[in-house]
Amino acid sequence: MSEDHDASGHAEIRNAVRALCSGFSDDYWGELDRRNAYPGDFVDALTGAGFLAALIPETYGGSGLSLAAAAAIMEEIQLSGCNGAACHAQMYIMGVLLRHGSDEQKSRYLPKIASGELRLQAFGVTEPESGTDTASLRTTARRDGDRYVVQGQKIWTSRAEHSDLMVVLARTASADEETKRTDGLSVLLLDMREAPGLTIRPIRTMMNHATTEVFFDGVEIPAENLIGEEGKGFRYILSGLNAERILIGAECIGDARWFIDKAVAYAAERVVFGRPIGQNQGIQFPIARAYAETEAAALMVAKAAQAFDAGDPCGAEANMAKMLAADASWHAADMCVQTHGGFGFAEEYGIERKFRETRLYQVAPISTNLILSYIAEHVLGLPRSY
Repeated sequence: MSEDHDASGHAEIRNAVRALCSGFSDDYWGELDRRNAYPGDFVDALTGAGFLAALIPETYGGSGLSLAAAAAIMEEIQLSGCNGAACHAQMYIMGVLLRHGSDEQKSRYLPKIASGELRLQAFGVTEPESGTDTASLRTTARRDGDRYVVQGQKIWTSRAEHSDLMVVLARTASADEETKRTDGLSVLLLDMREAPGLTIRPIRTMMNHATTEVFFDGVEIPAENLIGEEGKGFRYILSGLNAERILIGAECIGDARWFIDKAVAYAAERVVFGRPIGQNQGIQFPIARAYAETEAAALMVAKAAQAFDAGDPCGAEANMAKMLAADASWHAADMCVQTHGGFGFAEEYGIERKFRETRLYQVAPISTNLILSYIAEHVLGLPRSY
């Protein structure tokens, strides 16, 4: 069924991604899942093919593609049964550097990120105490001559063990020194290969997500690695969140279509009581509903990507795209397990692995409730709830 989803005009890209992903079977992902291991060779293959440099301009060695094209890449990865969460951050984290970094910073880092010589996979924002209340973060970066000295802790910093660089959001001025809680936050680019005082501890989760907690004990970052202006970091981070949510929305669409394809194939071939189970409306209707929900969510993802590429405001569209696509993938996952019955829980089918993986997007990178709060306040004009 995946052949039918090329309406975005990226059939050549989709075919290339599909061909690459065909070399990474369910057995490959299942073995990694059992060992809680990172798919380094898969990430290397995507990097070598240039897919992770899709949004980096050609000037810096990337492809200079649209976000819609990048979304097609991520959707197809998921639709092929692979896991783009192992590398999707390389798509959007570099946007902070691209949009707000100096010419010298961009020239120094972006070509190496595009070629794969450097991995920029880690995004140090969330903290144990503040959670999604980013303005309350406590990690500090104190200016000391030609360097910043960082103290604090981050959590849910995925891929930190498999990245060379990390974008870190830290407080460079106390909240009470500023007129707004979101002022006084700055963005720094940390080279983790040269970072005494940095400790990374893996967090085991229900899915193989390579996430960690990170401790900064006097970690020094050269002052020249400050991205943009000091104290303006919160708005720099916000400017990249729309791209993140659209891309993850596309991943969820890929997941949903994978679950639907699996369910349709199984329902057609599985015979019980002398007939294919797909002949029963009790099986048909949940599959059909999942399909309709997925197609509707895909339209919102496409609309959000189109607005982003046009340079139009797209906060509402990006948030709705992520929420609707995450809902579609989760409902499709549940339907797929139900269609397969007991076999849906067997490792050999790969369904239970993808079921666990797609559940994440109800919570991350932003919870559904926060998206609903955003829509209520910024779209519908209701009073702020928090």
